Amino acid sequence: MSPTTLEAQSQPQADGNVAPIAIADTITEFNQYVMSTYARFPIALERGEGCRVWDSTGKEYLDFVAGIATCTLGHAHPAMVKAVTDQIQTLHHASNLFYFAPQGQLAKWLVQNSCADKAFFCNSGAEANEGAIKLARKYAHTKLGIDNPVILTANASFHGRTLATVTATGQPKYHKNFAPLVSGFDYIPYNDIAALEAAVQKYEGRLCAIMLEPLQGEGGVNPGDRAYFSRVREICDQKKILLIIDEVQVGMGRSGMLWGYENLGIQPDIFTSAKGLGGGIPIGAMMCKAHCDVFEAGDHASTFGGNPFACAVALSVCDTMVSENLIANARERGQQLRTGLQALCDRYPQHLASVRGWGLIDGLVLQEASNIQARDVVAAGIENGLLLVPAGVKVVRFVPPLTVSAAEVDQALAIVEKAIAGFES
Repeated sequence: MSPTTLEAQSQPQADGNVAPIAIADTITEFNQYVMSTYARFPIALERGEGCRVWDSTGKEYLDFVAGIATCTLGHAHPAMVKAVTDQIQTLHHASNLFYFAPQGQLAKWLVQNSCADKAFFCNSGAEANEGAIKLARKYAHTKLGIDNPVILTANASFHGRTLATVTATGQPKYHKNFAPLVSGFDYIPYNDIAALEAAVQKYEGRLCAIMLEPLQGEGGVNPGDRAYFSRVREICDQKKILLIIDEVQVGMGRSGMLWGYENLGIQPDIFTSAKGLGGGIPIGAMMCKAHCDVFEAGDHASTFGGNPFACAVALSVCDTMVSENLIANARERGQQLRTGLQALCDRYPQHLASVRGWGLIDGLVLQEASNIQARDVVAAGIENGLLLVPAGVKVVRFVPPLTVSAAEVDQALAIVEKAIAGFES
């Protein structure tokens, strides 16, 4: 980039500060230089504090996206600021050929606060799920004697964007134009016991794992059924196969419990975490019980996974969730939010069908017959100072930081009502 271009981007003001880049310039740069893999809304965010963010024009928004269920503590939380500052001044990265305390400390916290015995660290949810798939396949080969293993996943699931995890994702729209996909996966209807049992019978002798989200996030905020997951666990025990639970979106307190599987009364053999684990700093984790810990040195790796910087920040998130009682807050504010959204459903039945979710991952389901789509509600929310995110064509997702207050939930509900009422005119 030339000096002339740089000068055009940030002209000094009379007070000596640098003026923000105009949103039109930001969008122009994105469109010229960034690959168009996202359908972005036309605002450019500049800063955040707590549950609020501001764009380049200075407009304030209540953030009920939180980086898509990622900013557990909101924005610029003092605990994260301190952790970032302290760790970047000591040791921010070192190869996993060496030991460093923050990784061991984070692994200890996760193990002591879950059903897991061991943890592997990486950078994202997709990588964590990729690790779980690899672990299940090695388990199949070395423990079950299966040469061509199969993993069952659910229709409408979402497990990531790598080639293996996008294959595991049970949504054909994500598969389009990426064939040949990875072999060894098949899909079953979510929460359907009969279909589950039929698939298990179909793959007798080849099945090594069943991989499910406790609540489907991208698939429309669909909570798992306790009876269904109880039967899944029972089948896995009977067949000596692995139950993999994808906690990337629902874990770390978002469901109103530390882990989503706790809402279902079962324990997985393997589960994954990312998003909220680092509060916005990239980190992922794949955790397992001792009986399926079959990885050996050289089997799997990640250059940046579990580096001192990311682990120190993740530890600050874990500790703050406890010290600020944020899991209880997720339950209470989630109930407040669902109650308020249900009242809107009762008030606008021509547009709103129902509400579903756990804790602070909730979905407002639009009527199929209504001409309003989730993206319309999101756009209206942005106009009125509220950030929301779709979960499919007809579901609006609410995933605010776990620090959200009762007053902020009320404010969000008022904005949603204003948006829905605006479609009446």
